[in-house]
Amino acid sequence: MEVEQIIEGGRRKEQEHSQRGYTNRGRERRQMKETRFSRGWFHLAMWSGLLMTFAILAPLLLVSKGHQQQAVPSPQGGKAAVSLAAEPADAPPYVRVYISATRKVERIALERYVRGVVAAEMPERFELEALKAQAIAARTYIVRRLARGDVGGAAGGADVTDTVAHQAYVPLAKLTERQHDAIAKLNRAVNDTAGLVLTYKDKPIEATFFSTSNGYTENVEDYWNQKLPYLRSVSSPWDKKLSPRFMTTVRMEADDFLQKLGVSVNAVPALKAAISNRDKGVESSDSLSSAIELLSVTKGKRIGEVQVGTHTFSGREFREKLGLSSSAISWKMENGKIVLTTYGYGHGVGMSQYGAQGMALEGASAERILTYYYQGVKLTPVSRVLEKIDTAYAKR
Repeated sequence: MEVEQIIEGGRRKEQEHSQRGYTNRGRERRQMKETRFSRGWFHLAMWSGLLMTFAILAPLLLVSKGHQQQAVPSPQGGKAAVSLAAEPADAPPYVRVYISATRKVERIALERYVRGVVAAEMPERFELEALKAQAIAARTYIVRRLARGDVGGAAGGADVTDTVAHQAYVPLAKLTERQHDAIAKLNRAVNDTAGLVLTYKDKPIEATFFSTSNGYTENVEDYWNQKLPYLRSVSSPWDKKLSPRFMTTVRMEADDFLQKLGVSVNAVPALKAAISNRDKGVESSDSLSSAIELLSVTKGKRIGEVQVGTHTFSGREFREKLGLSSSAISWKMENGKIVLTTYGYGHGVGMSQYGAQGMALEGASAERILTYYYQGVKLTPVSRVLEKIDTAYAKR
């Protein structure tokens, strides 16, 4: 019995130890669960805090980034992009445009006129900031004319024509034929800059622009007979890479070349000999050094003056008489013909459109583009410029 009691007592102690062990293990499991639960709440609180911090700082970071890029101030008061892509406002002042194809005058609101100019003057595939820069330049051009009462070169009681004599323009009827996305992008460029023009000393500038530079823009006095402080020569390195119009080659017969310039064959012995040899089927010298002489070069790396025989021409005269793309020109004689190679497309004064595209691709804002190509200018609400215009005139 004593043995049995001892054994029974041992079993009881083992059970007690076992129960205590189970209790301890349960307590340990509960503690582990509580620890994991606490850690879970800690992680959740930590991530929630981080997300709240990001939500607070993100708008500030975006505003800071926009400030660094000098974004064009929008008069739309922060409206959604959908509204910015809507039809530009039908509000005064109105522009009267002579449409060459129909020989009729189209009366259209300023902002819708600007859209038609951007559609005609710049490819819609260009970056939005480049299109916005074009919209401001186009608006400045027409507002300057309206403010001055300038209707020079316009027929039929119009303010401007729809040609490059003023600004190319796509009439409303033609614009509706374009893709919806293209029109929405044009609307955005116009609406996002609505009412903004470029001024110098509080007056709208002569906002000239052109397609492609030769690597530089031109001082205005080197092409037109006037000097303006904001139309100065600047480098424009983007054009060569981006523009399909950067280099053009034209071949001319020597007599055709002289006829276009209004120069007598007898005034240029070297070309007279070349023409004679051509007519006889004889090979002639491929040198033009004694026939065409470059006298000076402008700051924009274009022809200042050139002499053909005894006649002297400005770069502009030489370009326009020969019907060339630019006044940045090189020449040579090849196989009895004069080969003329031009660099750039257009007069070269003011904003280069392909240069604007290049700057936009690098992240420049419309304001940055404009203040680069037009020196010392600022953006001004159009209302300030048109204050002096008679109310009846503005609302015609």
